[in-house]
Amino acid sequence: MLLVLKISSFSLRAAAQSKLGHYTDAIKDCEKAIAIDSKYSKAYGRMGLALTAMNKFEEAVTSYQKALDLDPENDSYKSNLKIAEQKLREVSSPTGTGLSFDMASLINNPAFISMAASLMQNPQVQQLMSGMMTNAIGGPAAGVGGLTDLSSLIQAGQQFAQQIQQQNPELIEQLRNHIRSRSFSSSAEEHS
Repeated sequence: MLLVLKISSFSLRAAAQSKLGHYTDAIKDCEKAIAIDSKYSKAYGRMGLALTAMNKFEEAVTSYQKALDLDPENDSYKSNLKIAEQKLREVSSPTGTGLSFDMASLINNPAFISMAASLMQNPQVQQLMSGMMTNAIGGPAAGVGGLTDLSSLIQAGQQFAQQIQQQNPELIEQLRNHIRSRSFSSSAEEHS
């Protein structure tokens, strides 16, 4: 009976620690509960919650899987496992957004390099970059010319996109198709 109370107190304290945002302490309490009873599923579930909050998705998945092994009918563990697995996939993707765009091939594309070089020769872009660097290293506050800097940045981005469209329309079409296919597959996964 004393061990059951001890396990429960560690588990409840872990829940309280998580609520307070003290995830490391919550994990320690879960580990203490598990050390006493390795078959206590709540400790694994609560550890999974704390690990997820700390963006340690791989470890969270392991905790939820262990919790489900011990309590296979627990819908909360099933749901939290799916969430942690999804987060792990997002973090594991090359861009961290679920899009697996190959940035290396874009940067090594001669047409892209040429367009970037010509954009950097644009006096407006040079002035914008110089202004941004001045503000970044302690120059005038961003609020003084911030709106014009932002609009200049947007304008430079639009010019760059137009140059890419004119010089290499196939690249733009590839990007569009890639984003469309990723968006479609992501929405299909959400509905399955």
